[in-house]
Amino acid sequence: MKVKILFKFISMGLMLSSTLFAEVKWSVENSNFLLSQASYVPLEDEQYIYDYNRFRLRVDWQKDNYFATAIGDGVSYLGSDFVESRSFGFLKQVRSDTPFKTQTSFNDFDNGAAYAKLYRLYAGYDDGKNRVVAGLQNINIGVGRIWTSSNLFNPKNTYALEPDETFPVLALYGSRYVGEKSQVYAAVSQRYDHSFKYLGGVKHSFESTDISLNIIKSDQTTMFGYNIEGDLSDTGIEVRSEGAYIKTTLQTLSAEENEIDFFQGLIGADYGFQNGLNLTVEGLYSSHIFSYADAIVDFNNEINGNMTLSHFYLATMMSYDFNIYLSGALLYIESFNDENSRFVSPTLIYTLNDNNRFDLGALIQGGPSDSEFGLFGNSYYLKYSLSF
Repeated sequence: MKVKILFKFISMGLMLSSTLFAEVKWSVENSNFLLSQASYVPLEDEQYIYDYNRFRLRVDWQKDNYFATAIGDGVSYLGSDFVESRSFGFLKQVRSDTPFKTQTSFNDFDNGAAYAKLYRLYAGYDDGKNRVVAGLQNINIGVGRIWTSSNLFNPKNTYALEPDETFPVLALYGSRYVGEKSQVYAAVSQRYDHSFKYLGGVKHSFESTDISLNIIKSDQTTMFGYNIEGDLSDTGIEVRSEGAYIKTTLQTLSAEENEIDFFQGLIGADYGFQNGLNLTVEGLYSSHIFSYADAIVDFNNEINGNMTLSHFYLATMMSYDFNIYLSGALLYIESFNDENSRFVSPTLIYTLNDNNRFDLGALIQGGPSDSEFGLFGNSYYLKYSLSF
C-alpha cells in the first residue's frame, strides 16, 4: 500500500513539475535475462532455466538548483521450476534496509511471479558548494572497484548477476565544500527496524591525491574508515586504498549475541593501455572470517556485505573494445584459504546501437566442494537491453 501511495506521489509531482517550467527527462529501460541458474543453496546440485525481466522507468526533474529523481521497476520471473524452488524462496526474503517495504508482494501467475518496486525516489538541492538530498537513495562512499569495505549503506554485491543493482536507503544526506579542496558531509538513514544509522566524514585533496575519513554509527555497529585515491606520479596508474575498523554485534545460531571487532581493507590500481585494454587489480584483506551460516543467520545485518569467508582475496578485472560494436570484460577473483577457490565472470557485449545491447556472460565458481566458491554451481545468461 505504501508503495502505491509513493507511486501516486511521483505522478502528482511530475504533473506539477510541468507547470513550473522545469526540465523533465524521461527514460525507459527493459532488461531481459534468459538464465541457466545454479541453486542458491550450498551443495544443491540443481540448475534452473528461467526468464528474468526488469522494466525500469526513470524520471529526472530539475529547476535551477533543485532536482528530483524517481525510478520504478516492474520485475517478473518466468519458469515454474525456479519460482517453486528453495532458491526463489530465499530470494523473496531479501528486502531493503528501510522502515517500510519498497516493493510489493510477489504476485504469482502460471509458471511465474512478478512484483513492482521503487528503486530510487529522492529530491535535493545542489549549488556547486552545498548539496542536500532526501529520500530513497544511494549513499556512495568508498573507492573500491570490486569491493567497498567502508560502505555499510549500499555495498555492491560483487558476485551477483548485477553487482551495482543495490537496494536504496531512506536517508537525508548533506555535504559542503570548505574552501576549494576540502569537503565535509553527513547522513542519517532509518533502518527496517526504525532505528537510525549516522554517517560523518571529511574529504581533502592533496594535489593529485584525495583522502577521506568516515565514521558510521548505529545501534549495532561502529565503523571508522578511510579512503585514499590518486595518481601514481606521471605513470597514468591510478592507485587507491580503502579500509574500515568495524565493531558490531552479531546473532549466533543459538540466538545469542556476540560482539566482534575486525579490520577489513583493500588496495588496488587501475591502468588504461593505449590499445584499449583497461586493467584493474585489487586485493582484499579481512582480519576476521565468517562462516556461510553466519551470513544466513545475520542476513539483514548491516555488515552482511563484509562477511568474508577468507582472510585474503586477489582480483583482476579487464575490459577491452574489439571494435565499436563488440567489447569484452572479465572478472577473476581468487579466494586464499585452507582450500583455494575462485570466481570467474566473463562477459561478451554486442552494442547494436544506442538503444539495443546484447550481453552473453557466465558466473563460474570453482574449487573443492567444501571451499568458499566450490559450494555453488555455475550460472550462464543471455541479456537483451532496450533503452530509450
